[in-house]
Amino acid sequence: MAQDESQRAEGDALISRFSRPEQTFPTLAAAEIERLRLFGEVRHYKDGELLFETGKRGPGMFVVLSGHVAITERDGLGHVTPVIDQGPGQFLAELGQLSGRPALVDGRAEGDVEVLLVPPDRLRALLVAEAELGERIMRALILRRVNLIQGGVGGPVLIGPSNSAGVVRLQGFLTRNGQPHHLLDPDSEHDAAEVIARYSPKPEDWPLVVTADGTVLRNPSEIELGRAIGMIGGPKNDRIYDVAIVGCGPAGLATAVYAASEGLSVAVVDTRAFGGQAGASARIENYLGFPTGISGQALAGRAFTQAQKFGADIMIPMSVKSLDCSRAGGAFALALDCGDTLRSRAVVVASGARYRRPEIANLEEFEGRGVWYWASPVEARLCSGEEVALVGAGNSAGQAAVFLSGHAKKVWMIIRGGGLGASMSRYLIERIEATPNIELLFNTEITALEGDETSLLRRIRWKSRLSSDEDSAEIRNLFLFVGADPATGWLAGCGVTLDRGGFVVTGAQSEQNLGRLVAPLETSVPGVYAVGDVRSGSVKRVGGAIGEGAQVVASLHGYLGDAAKPAL
Repeated sequence: MAQDESQRAEGDALISRFSRPEQTFPTLAAAEIERLRLFGEVRHYKDGELLFETGKRGPGMFVVLSGHVAITERDGLGHVTPVIDQGPGQFLAELGQLSGRPALVDGRAEGDVEVLLVPPDRLRALLVAEAELGERIMRALILRRVNLIQGGVGGPVLIGPSNSAGVVRLQGFLTRNGQPHHLLDPDSEHDAAEVIARYSPKPEDWPLVVTADGTVLRNPSEIELGRAIGMIGGPKNDRIYDVAIVGCGPAGLATAVYAASEGLSVAVVDTRAFGGQAGASARIENYLGFPTGISGQALAGRAFTQAQKFGADIMIPMSVKSLDCSRAGGAFALALDCGDTLRSRAVVVASGARYRRPEIANLEEFEGRGVWYWASPVEARLCSGEEVALVGAGNSAGQAAVFLSGHAKKVWMIIRGGGLGASMSRYLIERIEATPNIELLFNTEITALEGDETSLLRRIRWKSRLSSDEDSAEIRNLFLFVGADPATGWLAGCGVTLDRGGFVVTGAQSEQNLGRLVAPLETSVPGVYAVGDVRSGSVKRVGGAIGEGAQVVASLHGYLGDAAKPAL
Protein backbone atom coordinates (compact mmCIF):
# COMPACT_ATOMS: atom_id res chain seq x y z
CA MET A 1 0.00 0.00 0.00
CA ALA A 2 2.84 2.39 0.92
CA GLN A 3 4.55 1.62 -2.39
CA ASP A 4 1.33 2.37 -4.30
CA GLU A 5 0.97 5.72 -2.48
CA SER A 6 4.61 6.56 -3.21
CA GLN A 7 4.14 5.77 -6.91
CA ARG A 8 0.97 7.84 -7.00
CA ALA A 9 2.72 10.82 -5.36
CA GLU A 10 5.66 10.59 -7.75
CA GLY A 11 3.28 10.34 -10.71
CA ASP A 12 1.33 13.40 -9.54
CA ALA A 13 4.56 15.40 -9.24
CA LEU A 14 5.61 14.47 -12.77
CA ILE A 15 2.16 15.18 -14.23
CA SER A 16 2.24 18.70 -12.79
CA ARG A 17 5.09 19.54 -15.18
CA PHE A 18 2.78 19.23 -18.19
CA SER A 19 0.32 21.79 -19.53
CA ARG A 20 -3.37 20.83 -19.18
CA PRO A 21 -2.46 17.62 -17.26
CA GLU A 22 -6.07 16.47 -16.81
CA GLN A 23 -6.50 16.39 -20.62
CA THR A 24 -2.98 15.13 -21.36
CA PHE A 25 -3.19 12.16 -18.99
CA PRO A 26 -6.88 11.35 -18.45
CA THR A 27 -7.99 8.31 -16.47
CA LEU A 28 -10.60 6.19 -18.25
CA ALA A 29 -13.66 4.84 -16.46
CA ALA A 30 -14.25 1.09 -16.23
CA ALA A 31 -17.12 1.31 -18.74
CA GLU A 32 -14.88 3.11 -21.24
CA ILE A 33 -12.18 0.47 -20.89
CA GLU A 34 -14.76 -2.24 -21.55
CA ARG A 35 -15.61 -0.52 -24.85
CA LEU A 36 -11.93 -0.44 -25.75
CA ARG A 37 -11.60 -4.22 -25.31
CA LEU A 38 -13.32 -4.64 -28.70
CA PHE A 39 -10.26 -3.06 -30.34
CA GLY A 40 -7.37 -4.72 -28.49
CA GLU A 41 -6.01 -7.76 -26.72
CA VAL A 42 -4.74 -8.29 -23.17
CA ARG A 43 -0.98 -8.54 -22.63
CA HIS A 44 1.10 -9.21 -19.48
CA TYR A 45 4.55 -7.86 -18.62
CA LYS A 46 6.83 -8.74 -15.72
CA ASP A 47 8.72 -6.29 -13.55
CA GLY A 48 11.41 -4.48 -15.59
CA GLU A 49 10.14 -5.58 -19.02
CA LEU A 50 9.93 -2.96 -21.77
CA LEU A 51 6.51 -2.39 -23.30
CA PHE A 52 8.06 -0.08 -25.91
CA GLU A 53 11.55 1.28 -26.52
CA THR A 54 12.94 4.57 -27.79
CA GLY A 55 13.78 4.44 -31.49
CA LYS A 56 11.92 1.17 -32.14
CA ARG A 57 8.50 0.96 -33.75
CA GLY A 58 5.77 1.15 -31.17
CA PRO A 59 3.17 -1.66 -31.19
CA GLY A 60 0.26 0.72 -30.57
CA MET A 61 -1.63 2.17 -27.61
CA PHE A 62 -1.49 0.45 -24.21
CA VAL A 63 -4.33 0.80 -21.68
CA VAL A 64 -3.11 -0.05 -18.18
CA LEU A 65 -5.47 -2.53 -16.48
CA SER A 66 -3.29 -3.16 -13.42
CA GLY A 67 0.18 -2.17 -12.26
CA HIS A 68 2.31 0.81 -13.17
CA VAL A 69 4.49 1.76 -16.14
CA ALA A 70 7.39 4.21 -15.88
CA ILE A 71 7.87 6.45 -18.92
CA THR A 72 11.43 7.74 -19.31
CA GLU A 73 13.38 9.65 -21.92
CA ARG A 74 16.65 8.13 -23.14
CA ASP A 75 18.81 10.05 -25.59
CA GLY A 76 21.76 8.89 -27.65
CA LEU A 77 24.21 10.35 -25.11
CA GLY A 78 23.09 7.87 -22.45
CA HIS A 79 20.97 10.23 -20.35
CA VAL A 80 17.79 8.77 -18.81
CA THR A 81 15.19 11.24 -17.51
CA PRO A 82 11.85 10.38 -15.84
CA VAL A 83 8.86 11.69 -17.80
CA ILE A 84 5.72 10.27 -16.16
CA ASP A 85 4.43 7.28 -14.19
CA GLN A 86 1.13 5.85 -15.42
CA GLY A 87 -1.20 3.45 -13.67
CA PRO A 88 -4.60 1.73 -13.94
CA GLY A 89 -7.09 3.41 -16.26
CA GLN A 90 -4.48 5.45 -18.11
CA PHE A 91 -3.26 4.85 -21.65
CA LEU A 92 0.25 4.97 -23.09
CA ALA A 93 0.68 6.42 -26.58
CA GLU A 94 1.34 9.63 -28.51
CA LEU A 95 0.68 10.75 -32.09
CA GLY A 96 3.34 8.52 -33.64
CA GLN A 97 1.33 5.43 -32.73
CA LEU A 98 -1.40 6.35 -35.21
CA SER A 99 0.98 5.14 -37.92
CA GLY A 100 3.28 2.81 -35.98
CA ARG A 101 6.21 5.23 -35.91
CA PRO A 102 9.22 4.67 -33.59
CA ALA A 103 8.62 5.41 -29.92
CA LEU A 104 10.11 8.65 -28.55
CA VAL A 105 10.37 7.36 -24.97
CA ASP A 106 10.79 4.08 -23.05
CA GLY A 107 7.93 2.38 -21.21
CA ARG A 108 9.02 -0.10 -18.52
CA ALA A 109 6.86 -2.22 -16.22
CA GLU A 110 7.15 -1.51 -12.51
CA GLY A 111 6.05 -4.76 -10.95
CA ASP A 112 3.66 -7.07 -12.80
CA VAL A 113 1.57 -5.19 -15.34
CA GLU A 114 -1.57 -6.12 -17.27
CA VAL A 115 -2.47 -3.99 -20.27
CA LEU A 116 -4.83 -3.85 -23.22
CA LEU A 117 -2.82 -3.39 -26.43
CA VAL A 118 -4.59 -1.59 -29.29
CA PRO A 119 -2.46 -1.83 -32.50
CA PRO A 120 -2.23 1.22 -34.83
CA ASP A 121 -4.86 0.08 -37.34
CA ARG A 122 -7.33 -0.72 -34.57
CA LEU A 123 -6.49 2.55 -32.82
CA ARG A 124 -7.49 4.46 -35.96
CA ALA A 125 -10.71 2.41 -36.13
CA LEU A 126 -11.38 3.20 -32.47
CA LEU A 127 -10.97 6.96 -32.99
CA VAL A 128 -13.56 6.87 -35.77
CA ALA A 129 -16.04 4.44 -34.21
CA GLU A 130 -16.06 5.88 -30.68
CA ALA A 131 -16.59 9.58 -31.38
CA GLU A 132 -16.68 11.02 -27.84
CA LEU A 133 -14.07 8.71 -26.34
CA GLY A 134 -11.98 9.00 -29.50
CA GLU A 135 -11.99 12.78 -29.16
CA ARG A 136 -10.58 12.56 -25.61
CA ILE A 137 -7.89 10.13 -26.69
CA MET A 138 -6.95 12.18 -29.76
CA ARG A 139 -6.70 15.37 -27.70
CA ALA A 140 -4.38 13.59 -25.27
CA LEU A 141 -2.18 12.24 -28.09
CA ILE A 142 -1.82 15.74 -29.56
CA LEU A 143 -1.07 17.38 -26.20
CA ARG A 144 1.55 14.75 -25.40
CA ARG A 145 3.39 15.44 -28.65
CA VAL A 146 3.17 19.20 -28.00
CA ASN A 147 4.61 18.73 -24.50
CA LEU A 148 7.43 16.56 -25.83
CA ILE A 149 8.31 19.25 -28.38
CA GLN A 150 8.11 22.14 -25.91
CA GLY A 151 10.11 20.24 -23.30
CA GLY A 152 12.77 19.02 -25.73
CA VAL A 153 11.98 15.44 -24.71
CA GLY A 154 12.73 12.61 -27.10
CA GLY A 155 14.05 12.67 -30.63
CA PRO A 156 17.58 13.30 -31.90
CA VAL A 157 20.21 15.51 -30.26
CA LEU A 158 21.70 18.21 -32.50
CA ILE A 159 25.21 19.32 -31.55
CA GLY A 160 26.64 22.51 -33.02
CA PRO A 161 26.62 26.31 -32.89
CA SER A 162 23.02 27.53 -32.81
CA ASN A 163 23.61 29.94 -35.70
CA SER A 164 25.33 27.48 -38.05
CA ALA A 165 23.59 26.87 -41.38
CA GLY A 166 23.27 23.13 -40.78
CA VAL A 167 21.72 23.56 -37.34
CA VAL A 168 19.15 26.06 -38.64
CA ARG A 169 18.33 23.82 -41.61
CA LEU A 170 17.75 20.67 -39.55
CA GLN A 171 15.97 22.48 -36.71
CA GLY A 172 13.59 23.93 -39.29
CA PHE A 173 13.02 20.51 -40.85
CA LEU A 174 12.31 18.81 -37.51
CA THR A 175 10.15 21.68 -36.21
CA ARG A 176 7.98 21.82 -39.33
CA ASN A 177 7.45 18.06 -39.13
CA GLY A 178 6.46 18.20 -35.46
CA GLN A 179 9.46 16.11 -34.38
CA PRO A 180 10.81 16.57 -30.83
CA HIS A 181 14.54 17.27 -30.63
CA HIS A 182 17.01 19.30 -28.62
CA LEU A 183 20.12 21.31 -29.39
CA LEU A 184 23.40 21.29 -27.46
CA ASP A 185 25.90 24.10 -28.10
CA PRO A 186 29.51 22.90 -27.59
CA ASP A 187 30.46 26.33 -26.21
CA SER A 188 28.23 25.87 -23.17
CA GLU A 189 27.36 22.15 -22.88
CA HIS A 190 29.89 19.70 -21.40
CA ASP A 191 28.37 16.63 -23.06
CA ALA A 192 28.45 18.33 -26.44
CA ALA A 193 32.11 19.25 -25.98
CA GLU A 194 32.93 15.59 -25.24
CA VAL A 195 31.24 14.41 -28.45
CA ILE A 196 33.07 17.12 -30.39
CA ALA A 197 36.40 16.02 -28.96
CA ARG A 198 35.70 12.40 -29.97
CA TYR A 199 34.59 13.09 -33.55
CA SER A 200 36.65 16.22 -34.35
CA PRO A 201 34.16 17.67 -36.82
CA LYS A 202 35.11 20.19 -39.47
CA PRO A 203 32.90 23.28 -39.99
CA GLU A 204 31.10 21.52 -42.85
CA ASP A 205 30.22 18.65 -40.46
CA TRP A 206 27.95 20.83 -38.28
CA PRO A 207 25.72 19.77 -36.81
CA LEU A 208 26.52 16.36 -35.44
CA VAL A 209 23.24 14.50 -34.89
CA VAL A 210 23.03 11.77 -32.24
CA THR A 211 20.07 9.41 -32.64
CA ALA A 212 18.44 7.34 -29.90
CA ASP A 213 20.67 4.31 -30.51
CA GLY A 214 23.86 6.40 -30.26
CA THR A 215 24.53 6.66 -34.00
CA VAL A 216 26.31 9.91 -34.88
CA LEU A 217 25.56 11.59 -38.22
CA ARG A 218 27.65 14.43 -39.68
CA ASN A 219 25.47 17.23 -41.07
CA PRO A 220 23.00 14.78 -42.63
CA SER A 221 20.54 15.64 -45.36
CA GLU A 222 16.88 15.80 -44.39
CA ILE A 223 16.26 12.41 -46.02
CA GLU A 224 19.22 10.83 -44.18
CA LEU A 225 17.98 12.22 -40.87
CA GLY A 226 14.40 11.16 -41.63
CA ARG A 227 15.54 7.58 -42.25
CA ALA A 228 17.73 7.53 -39.15
CA ILE A 229 14.88 8.52 -36.80
CA GLY A 230 12.25 6.36 -38.50
CA MET A 231 10.14 9.14 -40.03
CA ILE A 232 9.97 7.56 -43.46
CA GLY A 233 7.69 4.65 -44.14
CA GLY A 234 7.88 3.55 -47.76
CA PRO A 235 5.23 1.81 -49.89
CA LYS A 236 3.83 -1.31 -48.24
CA ASN A 237 5.05 -4.28 -50.28
CA ASP A 238 3.26 -4.42 -53.66
CA ARG A 239 0.17 -2.58 -52.48
CA ILE A 240 -1.76 -0.59 -55.09
CA TYR A 241 -3.37 2.47 -53.50
CA ASP A 242 -6.58 4.04 -54.75
CA VAL A 243 -4.85 7.42 -54.95
CA ALA A 244 -1.33 8.75 -54.58
CA ILE A 245 -1.07 12.42 -53.63
CA VAL A 246 2.18 14.20 -54.45
CA GLY A 247 2.54 17.14 -52.09
CA CYS A 248 1.52 17.59 -48.45
CA GLY A 249 0.52 21.27 -48.49
CA PRO A 250 -3.06 22.43 -47.77
CA ALA A 251 -4.41 21.02 -51.07
CA GLY A 252 -2.71 17.65 -50.65
CA LEU A 253 -3.70 17.37 -46.99
CA ALA A 254 -7.33 18.25 -47.76
CA THR A 255 -7.41 15.59 -50.48
CA ALA A 256 -5.92 13.05 -48.10
CA VAL A 257 -8.38 13.80 -45.28
CA TYR A 258 -11.50 13.70 -47.44
CA ALA A 259 -10.41 10.73 -49.56
CA ALA A 260 -9.29 8.60 -46.60
CA SER A 261 -12.38 9.48 -44.56
CA GLU A 262 -14.53 8.20 -47.43
CA GLY A 263 -12.80 4.84 -47.54
CA LEU A 264 -10.18 5.29 -50.26
CA SER A 265 -6.68 3.94 -49.64
CA VAL A 266 -4.35 6.96 -49.74
CA ALA A 267 -0.61 7.54 -49.94
CA VAL A 268 0.89 11.03 -49.60
CA VAL A 269 4.46 11.94 -50.56
CA ASP A 270 6.31 15.18 -49.82
CA THR A 271 9.93 16.23 -50.20
CA ARG A 272 10.28 18.29 -47.03
CA ALA A 273 7.41 18.75 -44.57
CA PHE A 274 3.65 18.81 -44.20
CA GLY A 275 2.00 22.18 -44.75
CA GLY A 276 4.00 23.37 -47.78
CA GLN A 277 4.56 27.11 -48.00
CA ALA A 278 1.46 27.72 -45.87
CA GLY A 279 3.04 25.69 -43.07
CA ALA A 280 5.72 28.37 -42.70
CA SER A 281 3.19 31.21 -42.29
CA ALA A 282 3.43 32.80 -38.86
CA ARG A 283 -0.28 33.70 -38.79
CA ILE A 284 -3.14 33.21 -41.23
CA GLU A 285 -5.96 35.58 -40.34
CA ASN A 286 -8.30 35.34 -43.34
CA TYR A 287 -9.08 31.61 -43.20
CA LEU A 288 -12.73 30.85 -42.49
CA GLY A 289 -13.50 29.92 -38.89
CA PHE A 290 -10.40 31.36 -37.23
CA PRO A 291 -11.25 34.99 -36.39
CA THR A 292 -8.15 35.43 -34.21
CA GLY A 293 -5.91 33.75 -36.79
CA ILE A 294 -3.94 30.51 -36.71
CA SER A 295 -0.34 29.73 -37.56
CA GLY A 296 0.28 27.75 -40.73
CA GLN A 297 2.10 25.13 -38.66
CA ALA A 298 -0.90 24.64 -36.36
CA LEU A 299 -3.41 24.45 -39.22
CA ALA A 300 -1.28 22.01 -41.20
CA GLY A 301 -0.50 19.96 -38.09
CA ARG A 302 -4.19 19.42 -37.39
CA ALA A 303 -4.82 18.32 -40.98
CA PHE A 304 -1.75 16.03 -40.88
CA THR A 305 -3.11 14.33 -37.75
CA GLN A 306 -6.59 14.04 -39.30
CA ALA A 307 -5.18 12.33 -42.40
CA GLN A 308 -3.37 9.77 -40.23
CA LYS A 309 -6.49 9.25 -38.11
CA PHE A 310 -8.37 8.12 -41.23
CA GLY A 311 -5.54 5.82 -42.32
CA ALA A 312 -3.59 7.78 -44.96
CA ASP A 313 0.03 6.62 -45.36
CA ILE A 314 2.23 9.72 -45.31
CA MET A 315 5.83 9.49 -46.53
CA ILE A 316 8.01 12.48 -45.53
CA PRO A 317 10.68 13.33 -46.56
CA MET A 318 10.37 11.50 -49.86
CA SER A 319 10.70 12.82 -53.42
CA VAL A 320 8.98 11.61 -56.57
CA LYS A 321 11.46 11.40 -59.42
CA SER A 322 9.03 10.59 -62.23
CA LEU A 323 5.49 9.46 -63.08
CA ASP A 324 4.85 6.55 -65.45
CA CYS A 325 1.40 6.97 -67.02
CA SER A 326 1.46 3.78 -69.11
CA ARG A 327 -0.68 2.14 -66.38
CA ALA A 328 0.91 -1.28 -66.67
CA GLY A 329 -1.24 -3.65 -64.65
CA GLY A 330 -3.90 -0.96 -64.33
CA ALA A 331 -1.93 1.36 -62.08
CA PHE A 332 0.22 4.48 -62.36
CA ALA A 333 3.80 4.11 -61.14
CA LEU A 334 5.65 6.82 -59.22
CA ALA A 335 9.42 6.36 -58.98
CA LEU A 336 10.65 7.46 -55.53
CA ASP A 337 14.12 8.74 -54.70
CA CYS A 338 14.66 5.80 -52.33
CA GLY A 339 14.50 3.42 -55.30
CA ASP A 340 11.02 2.08 -54.51
CA THR A 341 7.97 2.42 -56.73
CA LEU A 342 4.62 3.66 -55.45
CA ARG A 343 1.66 2.31 -57.43
CA SER A 344 -1.84 3.77 -57.45
CA ARG A 345 -5.01 3.72 -59.54
CA ALA A 346 -5.22 7.53 -59.58
CA VAL A 347 -2.81 10.41 -58.93
CA VAL A 348 -3.39 13.88 -57.51
CA VAL A 349 -0.70 16.45 -58.32
CA ALA A 350 -0.48 18.80 -55.32
CA SER A 351 3.25 19.50 -55.45
CA GLY A 352 2.73 23.26 -55.18
CA ALA A 353 5.24 25.90 -56.11
CA ARG A 354 8.67 26.90 -54.83
CA TYR A 355 9.80 30.44 -54.16
CA ARG A 356 11.64 32.03 -57.05
CA ARG A 357 15.26 33.09 -56.74
CA PRO A 358 15.87 36.70 -57.80
CA GLU A 359 18.81 37.42 -60.09
CA ILE A 360 21.52 38.32 -57.59
CA ALA A 361 25.03 37.27 -58.57
CA ASN A 362 26.16 35.40 -55.46
CA LEU A 363 22.77 34.52 -53.96
CA GLU A 364 23.38 30.77 -53.78
CA GLU A 365 26.53 31.32 -51.71
CA PHE A 366 24.47 32.75 -48.84
CA GLU A 367 21.43 30.43 -48.92
CA GLY A 368 21.13 28.94 -45.45
CA ARG A 369 23.81 31.38 -44.27
CA GLY A 370 21.68 34.47 -43.95
CA VAL A 371 19.34 34.12 -46.95
CA TRP A 372 16.03 32.43 -46.16
CA TYR A 373 12.87 31.55 -48.11
CA TRP A 374 10.55 31.28 -45.10
CA ALA A 375 10.28 32.89 -41.66
CA SER A 376 9.72 30.46 -38.81
CA PRO A 377 10.61 30.78 -35.11
CA VAL A 378 13.93 29.08 -35.91
CA GLU A 379 14.98 31.93 -38.23
CA ALA A 380 13.35 34.58 -36.03
CA ARG A 381 15.65 33.54 -33.17
CA LEU A 382 18.64 34.60 -35.30
CA CYS A 383 17.14 38.07 -35.86
CA SER A 384 16.65 39.11 -32.25
CA GLY A 385 17.56 42.78 -31.85
CA GLU A 386 18.97 43.09 -35.38
CA GLU A 387 17.87 44.77 -38.59
CA VAL A 388 16.61 42.42 -41.29
CA ALA A 389 15.49 42.81 -44.91
CA LEU A 390 12.56 41.17 -46.64
CA VAL A 391 11.81 41.16 -50.37
CA GLY A 392 8.25 40.64 -51.61
CA ALA A 393 4.78 42.16 -51.82
CA GLY A 394 2.36 39.23 -51.51
CA ASN A 395 0.49 37.85 -48.51
CA SER A 396 3.33 35.53 -47.54
CA ALA A 397 5.72 38.47 -47.49
CA GLY A 398 3.28 40.54 -45.43
CA GLN A 399 2.73 37.80 -42.87
CA ALA A 400 6.48 37.27 -42.56
CA ALA A 401 7.18 41.00 -42.14
CA VAL A 402 4.64 41.34 -39.33
CA PHE A 403 5.97 38.22 -37.62
CA LEU A 404 9.62 39.28 -37.87
CA SER A 405 8.82 42.77 -36.58
CA GLY A 406 8.14 41.19 -33.21
CA HIS A 407 11.70 39.87 -33.03
CA ALA A 408 13.90 42.17 -35.10
CA LYS A 409 14.96 45.73 -34.31
CA LYS A 410 13.81 46.82 -37.77
CA VAL A 411 12.39 45.20 -40.91
CA TRP A 412 13.33 46.76 -44.25
CA MET A 413 10.59 45.65 -46.67
CA ILE A 414 11.95 45.94 -50.21
CA ILE A 415 9.27 46.07 -52.92
CA ARG A 416 10.01 46.13 -56.63
CA GLY A 417 6.68 47.80 -57.50
CA GLY A 418 5.09 51.04 -56.43
CA GLY A 419 2.56 49.70 -53.90
CA LEU A 420 1.02 46.73 -52.08
CA GLY A 421 -2.67 47.08 -52.95
CA ALA A 422 -2.61 44.87 -56.04
CA SER A 423 -0.93 41.87 -54.40
CA MET A 424 -1.64 41.91 -50.65
CA SER A 425 -4.78 41.61 -48.52
CA ARG A 426 -5.96 44.87 -47.01
CA TYR A 427 -5.79 43.67 -43.41
CA LEU A 428 -2.07 42.93 -43.85
CA ILE A 429 -1.38 46.31 -45.45
CA GLU A 430 -3.05 48.04 -42.49
CA ARG A 431 -1.06 45.89 -40.04
CA ILE A 432 2.21 46.76 -41.79
CA GLU A 433 1.41 50.47 -41.90
CA ALA A 434 0.66 50.41 -38.17
CA THR A 435 3.91 48.64 -37.25
CA PRO A 436 6.57 51.27 -36.43
CA ASN A 437 9.64 49.11 -37.04
CA ILE A 438 8.68 48.10 -40.61
CA GLU A 439 10.01 50.49 -43.26
CA LEU A 440 8.75 50.18 -46.85
CA LEU A 441 11.08 50.78 -49.79
CA PHE A 442 9.01 50.92 -52.99
CA ASN A 443 10.44 50.72 -56.55
CA THR A 444 13.59 49.20 -55.10
CA GLU A 445 15.64 46.09 -55.81
CA ILE A 446 18.67 44.41 -54.25
CA THR A 447 21.87 44.70 -56.28
CA ALA A 448 24.49 42.87 -54.22
CA LEU A 449 25.14 40.72 -51.17
CA GLU A 450 28.36 40.86 -49.16
CA GLY A 451 29.67 38.38 -46.63
CA ASP A 452 32.60 37.59 -44.38
CA GLU A 453 35.37 35.02 -44.56
CA THR A 454 33.01 32.28 -43.34
CA SER A 455 30.49 33.02 -46.15
CA LEU A 456 27.90 34.41 -43.74
CA LEU A 457 25.81 37.32 -44.99
CA ARG A 458 26.90 40.66 -43.51
CA ARG A 459 25.65 43.49 -45.79
CA ILE A 460 23.14 44.05 -48.59
CA ARG A 461 23.05 46.77 -51.25
CA TRP A 462 19.96 48.08 -53.03
CA LYS A 463 19.05 50.76 -55.54
CA SER A 464 15.98 52.69 -56.69
CA ARG A 465 14.44 51.64 -60.01
CA LEU A 466 13.39 55.25 -60.63
CA SER A 467 16.74 56.95 -60.10
CA SER A 468 20.45 56.26 -59.66
CA ASP A 469 20.19 56.31 -55.86
CA GLU A 470 21.95 53.42 -54.10
CA ASP A 471 22.13 52.50 -50.45
CA SER A 472 23.32 49.71 -48.18
CA ALA A 473 22.98 48.44 -44.63
CA GLU A 474 24.58 45.89 -42.36
CA ILE A 475 22.03 43.11 -42.71
CA ARG A 476 22.76 39.55 -41.58
CA ASN A 477 19.40 38.01 -42.50
CA LEU A 478 17.53 38.45 -45.79
CA PHE A 479 14.11 36.90 -46.42
CA LEU A 480 12.93 36.34 -50.01
CA PHE A 481 9.25 36.01 -51.03
CA VAL A 482 9.39 36.92 -54.73
CA GLY A 483 6.87 34.74 -56.52
CA ALA A 484 6.90 31.03 -57.18
CA ASP A 485 7.70 28.46 -59.84
CA PRO A 486 5.61 25.27 -60.09
CA ALA A 487 7.15 22.00 -58.91
CA THR A 488 6.30 19.97 -62.00
CA GLY A 489 9.65 18.66 -63.25
CA TRP A 490 8.74 15.12 -62.16
CA LEU A 491 5.80 15.09 -64.63
CA ALA A 492 8.05 15.29 -67.71
CA GLY A 493 7.31 12.61 -70.30
CA CYS A 494 3.98 11.37 -68.93
CA GLY A 495 1.71 13.46 -71.15
CA VAL A 496 0.37 15.94 -68.60
CA THR A 497 -0.13 19.30 -70.32
CA LEU A 498 1.53 22.36 -68.74
CA ASP A 499 0.97 26.03 -69.54
CA ARG A 500 3.74 28.47 -70.50
CA GLY A 501 4.62 29.02 -66.87
CA GLY A 502 4.91 25.31 -66.18
CA PHE A 503 1.64 25.03 -64.21
CA VAL A 504 -0.65 22.03 -64.78
CA VAL A 505 -3.56 22.63 -67.16
CA THR A 506 -6.86 21.06 -66.08
CA GLY A 507 -10.43 20.62 -67.34
CA ALA A 508 -11.58 22.08 -70.62
CA GLN A 509 -8.49 24.33 -70.81
CA SER A 510 -6.43 21.38 -72.04
CA GLU A 511 -6.43 20.81 -75.80
CA GLN A 512 -6.31 17.05 -75.21
CA ASN A 513 -9.63 17.29 -73.38
CA LEU A 514 -11.52 18.97 -76.24
CA GLY A 515 -14.57 16.98 -77.22
CA ARG A 516 -14.79 14.88 -74.07
CA LEU A 517 -16.51 15.46 -70.77
CA VAL A 518 -13.88 15.91 -68.06
CA ALA A 519 -13.89 16.95 -64.43
CA PRO A 520 -12.68 20.54 -63.79
CA LEU A 521 -9.58 19.32 -61.92
CA GLU A 522 -8.62 16.48 -64.28
CA THR A 523 -5.47 16.89 -66.35
CA SER A 524 -4.92 15.81 -69.96
CA VAL A 525 -4.21 12.29 -68.64
CA PRO A 526 -7.34 10.49 -67.38
CA GLY A 527 -6.91 9.51 -63.74
CA VAL A 528 -4.38 12.29 -63.02
CA TYR A 529 -5.73 15.41 -61.26
CA ALA A 530 -4.16 18.67 -60.11
CA VAL A 531 -5.09 20.85 -57.12
CA GLY A 532 -3.70 23.89 -55.33
CA ASP A 533 -0.91 26.23 -56.35
CA VAL A 534 0.51 23.85 -58.97
CA ARG A 535 -2.68 24.07 -61.04
CA SER A 536 -2.94 26.65 -63.82
CA GLY A 537 -5.46 29.34 -62.90
CA SER A 538 -5.83 28.35 -59.25
CA VAL A 539 -6.50 30.93 -56.54
CA LYS A 540 -3.25 31.20 -54.59
CA ARG A 541 -4.89 31.11 -51.17
CA VAL A 542 -5.02 28.48 -48.43
CA GLY A 543 -8.83 28.39 -48.57
CA GLY A 544 -8.81 27.85 -52.32
CA ALA A 545 -6.30 25.01 -52.05
CA ILE A 546 -8.31 23.26 -49.33
CA GLY A 547 -11.51 23.67 -51.36
CA GLU A 548 -9.92 22.06 -54.42
CA GLY A 549 -8.60 19.21 -52.27
CA ALA A 550 -12.12 18.50 -51.08
CA GLN A 551 -13.64 18.95 -54.55
CA VAL A 552 -11.31 16.52 -56.31
CA VAL A 553 -12.44 13.58 -54.15
CA ALA A 554 -15.81 13.44 -55.93
CA SER A 555 -13.97 13.18 -59.26
CA LEU A 556 -11.75 10.43 -57.85
CA HIS A 557 -14.80 8.39 -56.84
CA GLY A 558 -16.23 8.81 -60.31
CA TYR A 559 -13.03 7.82 -62.05
CA LEU A 560 -12.28 4.86 -59.79
CA GLY A 561 -15.88 3.65 -60.09
CA ASP A 562 -15.73 3.78 -63.90
CA ALA A 563 -12.33 2.08 -63.96
CA ALA A 564 -13.69 -0.79 -61.88
CA LYS A 565 -16.61 -1.47 -64.25
CA PRO A 566 -16.08 -4.41 -66.63
CA ALA A 567 -15.81 -3.60 -70.34
CA LEU A 568 -18.98 -4.37 -72.33
